[in-house]
Amino acid sequence: MVALKDGIQSADAIMRLADAGVIRPETPFAADQVQPASLDLRLGRRAYRVRASFLPGRNHTVQDRLTQLSFHEIDLSIGAILETGSVYIAELQESLALPDDVSAAANPKSSTGRIDVFTRVITDRSQEFDTIGAGYHGPLYAEISPRTFPVLVRTGTRLSQLRLRKGEVRLSDAELHDLHQREKVVTSAEPSIQDGVAVSVDLAGFGQDRLIGYRAKRHTGLVDVDKPASCRIADFWEPLYADDSRTLILDPGQFYILASKEAVHVPPDYAAEMVPFDPLVGEFRVHYAGFFDPGFGHAEAGGEGARAVLEVRSRDVPFILEDGQIVGRLVYERMAERPQVLYGAGAGSNYQAQGLKLSKHFR
Repeated sequence: MVALKDGIQSADAIMRLADAGVIRPETPFAADQVQPASLDLRLGRRAYRVRASFLPGRNHTVQDRLTQLSFHEIDLSIGAILETGSVYIAELQESLALPDDVSAAANPKSSTGRIDVFTRVITDRSQEFDTIGAGYHGPLYAEISPRTFPVLVRTGTRLSQLRLRKGEVRLSDAELHDLHQREKVVTSAEPSIQDGVAVSVDLAGFGQDRLIGYRAKRHTGLVDVDKPASCRIADFWEPLYADDSRTLILDPGQFYILASKEAVHVPPDYAAEMVPFDPLVGEFRVHYAGFFDPGFGHAEAGGEGARAVLEVRSRDVPFILEDGQIVGRLVYERMAERPQVLYGAGAGSNYQAQGLKLSKHFR
C-alpha cells in the first residue's frame, strides 16, 4: 500500500496511487492528464440520455438507475452532440479502489464551467454528487447537462477533475488569516474571512473600454470541447461594459462570465476551492468549476495578478450585482506535499495570470 501523508494528494502521489491500483484507468493516462493537485477524468465509450438527474441511493448502483431512466445509449467513440436542456450519464475511464482513509471530491474543469456545461460525478450507492467516500471501490460516472451551448464530446474528452484527500486538512479561519498574513492570498487590504476568504465581483471594468464580462447568446452553434480556439467570440458572447452605476442586472436563466475584483493567490503548499453558492449573498450561483491548484496566481509560476473568473447564473428572479459585492468564498486546504510542478509552470495550464478570460475554445 502507498504511504500517504495527510492533505490533498499531489500529482506525484496520484501517479503512485495509479501504480498501486487505487486509481484504475482503462487506458494509460494522457501526458497532461495529471494536474498539480488533481486528476482529469476522461469520458468512456458509452453515455446514456436519461429522463432526469438522479442519485442512486445507498441500495442501488448507477446501472440499476440507468435501466429505469435511460432513453437510449450513445456511442461516444464516434463523437456525440449533447443538447442543451437534456441530461446525460457517461461512463468514465477511471475507476477507484480507495483505502479506508482516503476520500475524493470532483468538480468541473475550468473550461467546462466557462461554457456552462453542468457536470457532476456520481458513484454506485452515492447519496451526494461530487463526493466519493473513503474506501469506495467501483466505477465513476459523469452527469452532463449543457445549459447554454450544445457541445460535441467523445471518448477521452475531459469535463471533470478529481482530488484525493487524506485527513481533515481544511484551514480554519484563524489558520487562513495567518496564511494571508504570510502569503497574501487575495489582494484585498482587509479581506473578509469567514468559512473561507471572500471574493467580490469587479464591475468597474478592465482596460480602456471598461469591459466587465460577457453574456452568453442563445441559439448558438456547437462547441467542440476538444478543439481550442475553434469558436468566434462574437458568435457566442455579448460583451458587457461598465457604466457609471457600476452595477449589473442578472437576467434569470442567462449565463455570465465575470471576474473577481481581487487577484487570487494559492501558495505552493496549499490547494483552494471556490464555494459554489452561498444563499446569504443572493439568488445566483457563482463558479461551477471550483478547484484552484497550487501555484495559481503565484509570482514564481508566472501567475501574479491572476483573477478568479466567475461563471454566474441568476436563479428565479432578476438580481442586481454591485461593484465589489461578495459573490463567493475560497476555502484553502493543505497539500500532503508540494507538487513538483506548479500550476502555470509547465503543467498544461490555460488560465495562469488570467484577467477576464473566456474558455480556451474562443478566439
